[in-house]
Amino acid sequence: MSASIPGNRDIPVSQYDLTTYWGRVRHAADVSDPRTLLAGTAGLEQAKSLLAQYKQNKIPGAMTPDLWQAKKVVDATLHPDTGEPVLLPFRMSCYVLSNLVVTAGMLTPGLGTPGTLLWQIGNQSLNVAINNANANKSTPLSVSQIAKSYCMAVSASCSVALGLNALVPRLKRISPNTRLILSRLVPFAAVASASALNVFLMRGEEIRQGIDVYPILSESERAEREQSEDSQPLQSLGKSKKAATIAVGETAISRILNATPIMVLPPLILVRLEKTQWLRSRPRMVMPINLGLVLTTSLFALPLALAAFPQRQAISASKLEDEFHSKGGYNGMVEFNRGM
Repeated sequence: MSASIPGNRDIPVSQYDLTTYWGRVRHAADVSDPRTLLAGTAGLEQAKSLLAQYKQNKIPGAMTPDLWQAKKVVDATLHPDTGEPVLLPFRMSCYVLSNLVVTAGMLTPGLGTPGTLLWQIGNQSLNVAINNANANKSTPLSVSQIAKSYCMAVSASCSVALGLNALVPRLKRISPNTRLILSRLVPFAAVASASALNVFLMRGEEIRQGIDVYPILSESERAEREQSEDSQPLQSLGKSKKAATIAVGETAISRILNATPIMVLPPLILVRLEKTQWLRSRPRMVMPINLGLVLTTSLFALPLALAAFPQRQAISASKLEDEFHSKGGYNGMVEFNRGM
């Protein structure tokens, strides 16, 4: 994200070790931290200015807490490919808040067909916007492609939800309690399948055309770039379809990993709570408790899911198309933006 800021000096990718899962979790927690939304336009410009001073060697020495905080704001706000701010409702830092209402709506007990359709359409509309806003931008989608992908994703999620809602009541050989639990898990099956499909549909053009890959630089090459006064942005080696397939596939898996605890734990906990005398005597508390469960689960689940795979993915050039085999950087490695 900070690559769009002027200056030759490289800013460290993260203050955490991104080669470990826990390091990526901590980094993802920064990128998805809702508190970065409070920075606003003025805070973003201040953060960019501070990082620019560092990149231009006006701030000597290592990264300071203030610089790390500035990088956190920039990483949570700017798209890594375009350097432009991601529209606020669709940033990963706003993901939990944006999804809270539609997730709670889908998990509301006793939804009929109109309610199921409404919330599935709302959820997939939000997913389309988030996937498009955070995708790799080296291969953008046209408006007609976005519209086509949106219609297919909505149709898939609604079909799964309505089909399972019709199937569960017909399962006569299972106990009523098991049938109740299965009915509460219908939204999960619909969301998990549609979320993965949504990613492939919204980013299918990346697989068809490929995404930009870049050589990984050695420490000496990075130092040389920092000292050069006319250093230019690192040029793409070309577009790789294999890299795009990896990027889109890993993003789809991370979406399922994120949806699983959010769509499974709250309804199962709510089923248990609804059997207590306390909640039976306070039916108005069902919705607030549902929202609280969804919010709490979402805050923990999102960083864990985002960290499943590195956002800036490194891979041996030999694993891509033949044209890249001799173009690898340090140790024959290249990298690309997986997207989020």
